[in-house]
Amino acid sequence: WLTPDNMHHQWLLLAACFWVIFMFMVASKFITLTFKDTDGYSAKQEPLILTAVTKVEEVHVPEIKHWPEEFQPTGKAFSGNLIRQPLVHMERLELLRNVCRDTALRDLSHTAVSKFVLDRIFVCDKHKILFCQTPKVGNTQWKKVLIVLNGAFSSIEEIPENIVHDHEKNGLPRLSSFSDSEIKKRLNLYFKFFIVRDPFERLISAFKDKFVHNPRFEPWYRHEIAPGIIRKYRKNRTETKGLQFEDFVRYLGDPNHRWLDVQFGDHIIHWVTYVELCAPCEITYSVIGHHETLEDDAPYILKAAGIDHLVSYPTIPPGITVYNKTKVERYFSGISKRDIRRLYARFEGDFKLFGYREPDFLLN
Repeated sequence: WLTPDNMHHQWLLLAACFWVIFMFMVASKFITLTFKDTDGYSAKQEPLILTAVTKVEEVHVPEIKHWPEEFQPTGKAFSGNLIRQPLVHMERLELLRNVCRDTALRDLSHTAVSKFVLDRIFVCDKHKILFCQTPKVGNTQWKKVLIVLNGAFSSIEEIPENIVHDHEKNGLPRLSSFSDSEIKKRLNLYFKFFIVRDPFERLISAFKDKFVHNPRFEPWYRHEIAPGIIRKYRKNRTETKGLQFEDFVRYLGDPNHRWLDVQFGDHIIHWVTYVELCAPCEITYSVIGHHETLEDDAPYILKAAGIDHLVSYPTIPPGITVYNKTKVERYFSGISKRDIRRLYARFEGDFKLFGYREPDFLLN
């Protein structure tokens, strides 16, 4: 039999064992809560974060001194360090500069800064901005932005559609309207930009808009320009249908197309090259936007020009900027390889300057 003293000692020993077990469980729970990584925020994750940061820091970004002064953006957002400019836009400018230096492409990448070019460039003196018009690449919306900035209308929604392209009423002066010294000053000091898209897709857009749908206020495309192209380039003269894309391609790819261009006047701006429109190797542009990435490029351009707090780019309908490879292949499916190669030869400068790949159907 156990004496009262022995029982007392056993109870004390049992209580001590329970206390030790209890403390061990508490300590174990504490350790689990401290080191368990359920949400990725624990101390264990820290080395991974540091590793990721280290990798980003290892990316080499050229210092300003490595970039010629004429290639540095002039927008307010970049008054200081060029490193603030996203790499994609730096790469576009660097590609442009390199292709401009390629002597083999000189005839396709260089043009004189003529009145034709200066007529394409719209001026916003109030905010020191120059915008070069490249038709069929969403230019109507950029014109609206500049019209608001110039004060002709207080908002984009208020601008009547028939006013946008009426250069006597929209309040958008062209660079050609200034004296030589004033032109030079603006080219040197202002923020300058323009937008490009896949060259062949742009030609399809121009063809559909001007010769298929043909706005009622532009009858000359269907009734004057189309017959001129047909007379010169249609193989089967007995056909009576309107201008076909095949006729259009032959005209554009003809090395002797200029004699018709002179007759067509400024209407050719909808299908001539970006080089002929904006002289990108002669004028130092601050930013080159791409239609395919306009959702990102539009707000970037507004910020780079220092006007993002004043105006917004109009809403872009879903899918409208996506490159439609199927459509391009379908339009060119009935065109001879010879005619396509001649067309590409004319627009090769645009493909190379702005990083567009040669179409697959030319490589097969």
